[in-house]
Amino acid sequence: MKWEGKFVRTLKRGRWEYVSRTRGVTAVVILAETEGKVVLIDQYRVPVGNRCLELPAGLVGDEDPNATVEGTAVKELEEETGYTADQIEVLGEFQSSPGMLTESFTLVRATGLRKVGEGGGTDHEDINVHLVAREDIAAFVAARRAEGMAVDVKLLIFMQY
Repeated sequence: MKWEGKFVRTLKRGRWEYVSRTRGVTAVVILAETEGKVVLIDQYRVPVGNRCLELPAGLVGDEDPNATVEGTAVKELEEETGYTADQIEVLGEFQSSPGMLTESFTLVRATGLRKVGEGGGTDHEDINVHLVAREDIAAFVAARRAEGMAVDVKLLIFMQY
């Protein structure tokens, strides 16, 4: 190990340098639709120095070591978007960027959405919520990119390249 902070650490194996989360923290990414529209968010991301268009997401175990993927998904969906979900279905585990990070995320589908709050994130977040029809996502992403916004790779699931 080369360096460790509260949330991440850098590691080296042979000549390979990479980054890992600390304390067994993982991530959950939420695919949520309501009234035929996908719930997307944008927020400022320090590492890219810009706002980033993404799916709602959060860290599992960063505040509560006993947190579950499903419970964290509901909590983060409510905090970030103002929606809650009746059901969370685990779709699978995926690696974020396997050439650089050990981090994986669990992709979940949230169904039975209903509005319960304003969203926007916690006090240190500034999240904008977007409801976009699946067929309009490619154009929506292109428009945000043209404005200079960063785009999370996970939005590729909606693109038809």
